[in-house]
Amino acid sequence: MSNPQDIASTFKRAMSFNESGSQNAVSTSPTQSYLSQYNTLSHKTSKALKPFSTGDIKILLLENVNATAIDVFKNQGYQVEFYKSSLPEEELIEKIRDVHAVGIRSKTKLTEKILKHAKNLVVVGCFCIGTNQVDLEYAAKSGIAVFNSPFSNSRSVAELVIAEIITLARQLGDRSIELHTGTWNKVSAKCWEIRGKTLGIVGYGHIGSQLSVLAEAMGMNVIYYDVTMIMALGNSKQVDTLDELLQRADFVTLHVPATAETKNLLSTPQFAAMKDGAYVINASRGTVVDIPALVEAMKAGKIAGAALDVYPHEPAKNGEGLFSNELNGFAEELCSLRNVILTPHIGGSTEEAQSAIGIEVSSALTKYINEGNSIGAVNFPEVALRDLDLDQANSVRVLYIHQNVPGVLKTVNNILSNHNIEKQFTDSRGDVAYLMTDISDVDISDIKSLYEQLEQTPYKIATRLLY
Repeated sequence: MSNPQDIASTFKRAMSFNESGSQNAVSTSPTQSYLSQYNTLSHKTSKALKPFSTGDIKILLLENVNATAIDVFKNQGYQVEFYKSSLPEEELIEKIRDVHAVGIRSKTKLTEKILKHAKNLVVVGCFCIGTNQVDLEYAAKSGIAVFNSPFSNSRSVAELVIAEIITLARQLGDRSIELHTGTWNKVSAKCWEIRGKTLGIVGYGHIGSQLSVLAEAMGMNVIYYDVTMIMALGNSKQVDTLDELLQRADFVTLHVPATAETKNLLSTPQFAAMKDGAYVINASRGTVVDIPALVEAMKAGKIAGAALDVYPHEPAKNGEGLFSNELNGFAEELCSLRNVILTPHIGGSTEEAQSAIGIEVSSALTKYINEGNSIGAVNFPEVALRDLDLDQANSVRVLYIHQNVPGVLKTVNNILSNHNIEKQFTDSRGDVAYLMTDISDVDISDIKSLYEQLEQTPYKIATRLLY
């Protein structure tokens, strides 16, 4: 057996020299080197597909979508038209006529009236979490897939809420405004530490769960309510009802989507159920809180403070005087209240979040345009096939969107029957179905014929051929 001195000596020599004998160099795992070499040798380059019968791909980006998205699209060779703001309805209708993809954030409304003018549109990218600004059902029935970014700005929103919790508890907004106007008002009355207080999270999704972890790290007790059973992170606890959460929480924060069920989720009865002196934070959607009812609860002293980042109606662009009673009838009264933090929908507005969103959504749109991959679409059947390899010459990928009725696959496969079907996958979602098929033994002369035959089928919504 080696003695301790020999072991120490061997270890010292190993730390001082790598395999090539270079003193003080950091050693590299032989296993890692081997795997790296193996991965390089085994990697097969995928065949780049291109669209058939659509011309050059045109992308319309609105609302100052992050530059990372522009880079992704331009690297694909797409034509990109970019605007820093949303567009008026008539101008948007004109712009959307010929484009193949549209990228928006939360202010642009893609209604049926607008979408019916989009003759070449195949995909919409919402560079944000929400998709309620798009008529998802009409888009799906028109063969338009919609993608969003459900995860990328979660941390940014959670950090903003933590900042607002502390700001409300210490009345920092009021003290800052006072000092900006020359008033020195050093007070401690009704200013609190957040340690030991209870945070109630309504909606325990990606943002709510991240917020839960951050709040616990700062010494808060966390309870949450969600319509589904979700595993708790850390020491947080799920409660059975919204009423229970409201009765127990010192701070109530909302992280739910805009639906018929969540409209005015917090209104007069809910404010009455809350603790005296509780605080309300909404960084989800503007329709979730009944703001006139919140104003009355604050004027009555029931609610000690509120932080709002979203509103029922929001300006379409930046500028002075836009947040007014003309837009929301409660604006002036809300702005007159003490210990109220009002921010212009900036929950996800950090450099990190916007960069990540730009990459995530643009990559999803690119994969759908180039490959037909619809994984992650919010309104569409999720379908994907493995890539075609470079050595698969004379192969075509058929993307066929159709009404979800019996007999369609038989009709389509009869059209494709003169060619070898290498792989095929189909799925449906409601009234819409999506078939993806790779076929081989296809000459260029066959492609136009296949396209025209598929276009003439009775339940066709949209057809694309990639080769």
